[in-house]
This record gives sequence, structure tokens and C-alpha cells, in this order.
Amino acid sequence: MSDPKKPSKNEDEYFAKLDAELLAKTRERERLQRDDVERRSHYMKCPKTGHDLITTVIHGVQVDTCPECGGMWLDSGELDTLLKHEEPGLFRKVFGDVVTGMRRGKRDSA
Repeated sequence: MSDPKKPSKNEDEYFAKLDAELLAKTRERERLQRDDVERRSHYMKCPKTGHDLITTVIHGVQVDTCPECGGMWLDSGELDTLLKHEEPGLFRKVFGDVVTGMRRGKRDSA
């Protein structure tokens, strides 16, 4: 005859499974929190120097600039927008060629 105070094998398996699921959910939540903290620690930081980036607006485009090294960062499509507003000249020629080359590279690798 079984002891009524002692859990059955099925009860042990049930609670072990419940504990494993709870532990997995807790670990996933902690991983997501760590990833979020890591992402925030790099947000709006210069990839070269680590300094805070300063955002300025040029022709309606937000340009992120590092006050330490002078590096400038643009989001996808923002260079095209700036080139539309730029007068013809060296800047347009050089960066127009760069953008064209990058587009070709994306097509070739796809």
C-alpha cells in the first residue's frame, strides 16, 4: 500500500516538468533583459570612439556625428535623400558612385 504523504511518480514527473518550464521561461526573460541592456549601452554611441553621437538635421535628414573623431553616420536611404538636395560637384560624384556600387553589390550577392 502506498504512503498518502509521499507524492506519486506521476506527481513527481508533473512538478519536475512544471519546474523545467518555469526555469526555461525565467532564463529566456533574463536573456532578453541582458540583450536589451547591451543594446542600450551602444545606442547612439560612436562605433570608433564610444563617445555619444550628436544628431543634427540636414535637409530633413538626421545625421549622427561624433564630436571626438568627426565620423558621420546615416541610416538606410538617408544618403540618397541628401544627394538629392546637394548641388552637383565632387561630393555628389564621389558618394553617388559609392551608393551605386553598394547597390550593385547587394544585387550581385542576392
